[in-house]
Amino acid sequence: MMNSPVSRMFGIEFPLLAFTHCRDVVVAVSKAGGMGVFGAVGLTPERFEEELAWIDAHIDGKPYGVDFIVPNAVDGKGEHFSPEALLHRLPGEHKAFADHLLAQHGIDPSGLDELRHHHTRFAANVRGTETDSMLEVAFRHPIKLIANALGVPPPIMLEEARRHGVAVAALIGSKEHAIAQVHAGVDILVAAGGEAGGHCGDVSTMVLVPEVCRTLAQAGVDTPVLAAGGIATGAQMAAAMAMGAAGAWCGSVWLTTAEAETNPVVKEKMLAASSRDTVRSRSRTGKPSRQLRSPWTDAWERDGAPKPLPMPLQTLISEPALEKVDKLSQSGHEGAKTLATYWVGQAVGLMNQSMSAAQVVQEFKEDFLRAFERLAGTMGS
Repeated sequence: MMNSPVSRMFGIEFPLLAFTHCRDVVVAVSKAGGMGVFGAVGLTPERFEEELAWIDAHIDGKPYGVDFIVPNAVDGKGEHFSPEALLHRLPGEHKAFADHLLAQHGIDPSGLDELRHHHTRFAANVRGTETDSMLEVAFRHPIKLIANALGVPPPIMLEEARRHGVAVAALIGSKEHAIAQVHAGVDILVAAGGEAGGHCGDVSTMVLVPEVCRTLAQAGVDTPVLAAGGIATGAQMAAAMAMGAAGAWCGSVWLTTAEAETNPVVKEKMLAASSRDTVRSRSRTGKPSRQLRSPWTDAWERDGAPKPLPMPLQTLISEPALEKVDKLSQSGHEGAKTLATYWVGQAVGLMNQSMSAAQVVQEFKEDFLRAFERLAGTMGS
């Protein structure tokens, strides 16, 4: 076991945490000496229960965690939740823009309103409507970590985690976020730089990690920091730990693994992509998130395109259309294959071959050791 507070906290060999929506990756990473963290934001409580039960049955008692998105600021937070009222608020201009993009690439846009109704589940979850039910499911299982991806975790998450002896993590994008999370009682900070896939801030990982670590040290706080954003190798993880991090939190690198449920068309795009082939945009969820660039993302960034709506309204514009793109692309539809995209960080340029999740963990370990030896070698005799 590495001498890291995160390794000691969870009893894991290597302080590499894997954020993923794929239960197979969670199990593989935990069994390989890291720790899988299962993303649950789009699930119903019933489906969440099924997924965690499967993980429990296959993970051989190894530790794992879960991840939610319950933002502090989101459209309609605290109001009575009505799917119909929410859908009624979607501007015709935005719906027409999505329809037109699909039609331009030979995709029939009919049926999107039905899909939008299905995607109100995400809206309910990020507005906190189902937080109690989802937490009830989570704490019925032997999770060791619960993370909130946007903002300070809601009080009930912190309270229930304390009651069940589960560590709480929160993703941050600035030193100010770090202090706010520490005051709230968070146990682990995930400093996610702008290179990260999905929701991220605009400060680079190389600057953010030491800035957060220094801020905590000056405040006399020893809360462990995990580095995130653009990390796909053990050498990068070693660099982050040299700057004060206690380990790494990675998401993108698992998207091209054999176990990942990533659309095969998108997976091939990622394996061929460079680090410049991503874009940070509000056009998918309403909050800045980094994703693989495609004609879909380009269209929303052009002059004259509709201004992205606040979360979760923008999600209800983009996700139904992209769900249709995803399905058609896998059946060979050329227009859909062109439009296909998914969240991924700039580390995609380092993800050049598909391997198993366990192999990725092993590569991290070996590359970390090589980096450590290189650094030690510069010290001389």
